[in-house]
Amino acid sequence: MHETKADLLREVANYYSEKLALHGETPRGVDWNGEEGQALRFNQLCKVVNGADSFSLNDLGCGYGSLFDFLRENYSTFSYLGLDVSEDMVRAASTRYLDQHQARFIASPEPDAAADYGVASGIFNVRLGRTDAEWQSYLEATLDVLDRTSRLGFSFNCLTSYSDENKKRDYLYYADPCQLFDLCKKRYSTQVALLHDYGLYEFTILVRKI
Repeated sequence: MHETKADLLREVANYYSEKLALHGETPRGVDWNGEEGQALRFNQLCKVVNGADSFSLNDLGCGYGSLFDFLRENYSTFSYLGLDVSEDMVRAASTRYLDQHQARFIASPEPDAAADYGVASGIFNVRLGRTDAEWQSYLEATLDVLDRTSRLGFSFNCLTSYSDENKKRDYLYYADPCQLFDLCKKRYSTQVALLHDYGLYEFTILVRKI
């Protein structure tokens, strides 16, 4: 792995390991405000599944595995791979879902196998001390991974550049939704949706391949 990317991922892993240690297996433990926003966010991301009866899904940046709970509540037949760069998160998730045979967790920035769908929730938010250019490069490289390892489609979310200026934080990355929509349309598929109407300071992009 390129040294700069390895350093970046190590910084992110340490950040989220510290959050987990402080707040435990809760939305705050993965740097979200609460359960209501988390459920709303998952609902947007999973629109890419599009009513499938049975599917497989890779969850990039799975944290302690909370998306798996959402999937169990809303879908009957699926297999799930959760991956995270924080080994502490992966240990917590593996223990939490030890008896769930359709779930698997690995410490890695990339899936070890392709799935029908790929999801990335919140992994593009915390840039710490990285520049806009460095973080944009990491973001686009990760979208390439999602595309390569997702057969039917993928989804991801970002904090929006349309956020109120007085609420923005220097250590967070606020992406341009129009720029990423254009990138996805040109690079990955003609079937792309931009969701920016669900009441949070973020947006979700769905990329469907069929």
